[in-house]
Amino acid sequence: MDEKTGQPRMVDVGHKDPSKRTATASCEVVLGEDIMANLLGGKELETKKGPVFQTAIIAGTMGVKKTSELIPLCHPLLLEKIDIKVEPSSKDRVIITCTVSLSGKTGVEMEALTGATVTALTIYDMCKGFSHDITIKETKLLKKTGGKSDFER
Repeated sequence: MDEKTGQPRMVDVGHKDPSKRTATASCEVVLGEDIMANLLGGKELETKKGPVFQTAIIAGTMGVKKTSELIPLCHPLLLEKIDIKVEPSSKDRVIITCTVSLSGKTGVEMEALTGATVTALTIYDMCKGFSHDITIKETKLLKKTGGKSDFER
């Protein structure tokens, strides 16, 4: 926030030295046992729209790239790595992890959180024809490195 006017503003990172920055976020999607029973080879769900997890990973990647367009005060970033995984964690749910990294002057926590969330929303959209009892929960930052301090949950 601008101290003189009280108006919101993007943080000035011009004085910072670039450093390697990485963030990993996760999101849990409870699909239910009936939907999870349709996993092909334990790894993918097929719907009329296509392969759920593969499509969701592409959507999550797009979400990461568009974070600065969605979150008003985020800096547009030159990203070096986006890695999204969707893995069954029990008989009724999957865990999404999204890791983002770059060499730059600002962190990538919001990008990782956005990627995990957009992936979860896409899974919901592609599976809602089976059930509306799907729950998206526990989106959280798991780890961040670089910048002033590191963090790990």
